[in-house]
Amino acid sequence: MDSAAIERFEAGRGRLASLAYRLLGSAADAEDAMQDTFLRWQAADRERIEVPEAWLTKVVTHLCLDRLRSAQARHERTAGAWLPEPLLEGDPMLGPADTFEQRESVSLAVLILMERLSPVERAVYVLREAFSYPHAEIAQILDITESASQQHAHRARRRVTAERRRGDGEVDSASARRVVEEFLTAAMSGRTERLVALLTDDVTAVSDGAGLARRLLRYTTRERVASFVRAGFKPTPAKRRLAGGSPTIHIALVNGSPAALAVVNGRVVGAVAFDVSDGKVASLQGIAAADRLGRLNEAWRQHEPAAPVISAW
Repeated sequence: MDSAAIERFEAGRGRLASLAYRLLGSAADAEDAMQDTFLRWQAADRERIEVPEAWLTKVVTHLCLDRLRSAQARHERTAGAWLPEPLLEGDPMLGPADTFEQRESVSLAVLILMERLSPVERAVYVLREAFSYPHAEIAQILDITESASQQHAHRARRRVTAERRRGDGEVDSASARRVVEEFLTAAMSGRTERLVALLTDDVTAVSDGAGLARRLLRYTTRERVASFVRAGFKPTPAKRRLAGGSPTIHIALVNGSPAALAVVNGRVVGAVAFDVSDGKVASLQGIAAADRLGRLNEAWRQHEPAAPVISAW
């Protein structure tokens, strides 16, 4: 393959990778899809491809749909043990973040909600909300009619927004961080009543159980979420052994939302992302499975973090 063909592929790599990540919720799977797309680009009769960007978008989208429909993916995701892979702010795989819709579509909370969509609904939602494709182009990419694309988009948007229930819209990162700092202070102090006050009435929490649970742990009432958080942030010798030491707790942006990162000897051993609405925590996602933290750790090693909010846990 000549250098021009390679350069053309590389010019679109960032956009294609961020599309694949939004569709799959896994950076590792997105990288695999990118490799398969490159191999198909390499083998294609490129002289007959009129619009390379459209061709590559269609290939990577269908490869992701095949993965979502595979027996293994269905088993992993329906078994209740799946959470998206968190990415540190600045990761190019997060893709476009110019609009509220683009930032929203890559949040961990929305990636989890998108699991309830069919593969085609998910593809239409991502192409429309995150990449602003018109329905005519989405129809060509997915080999469906334009009206079908519009119907899929309507159903997907309705299902996601029905569960999202945001208050006054997007919250600025500084305000969200202050809420999370106050929340962590309350969690470490054991003041459960203060934790409850910092949660929305319809708060939800989901966790992989420090990477040990076979199914996700889910909590829905303010009292249950507060008890879960208090227990999770309470230091114990067993937790320190599991983490490999006594972590420091940092706040960083993960998938556009503030997150508490537990760090031991420069390695992130756990992440809790917070979805903030109207000055309160609307949802939490706790991820500690090592196979979900690999890319975040790579980025963290090249990151210069601010001082931890909790230096002795």
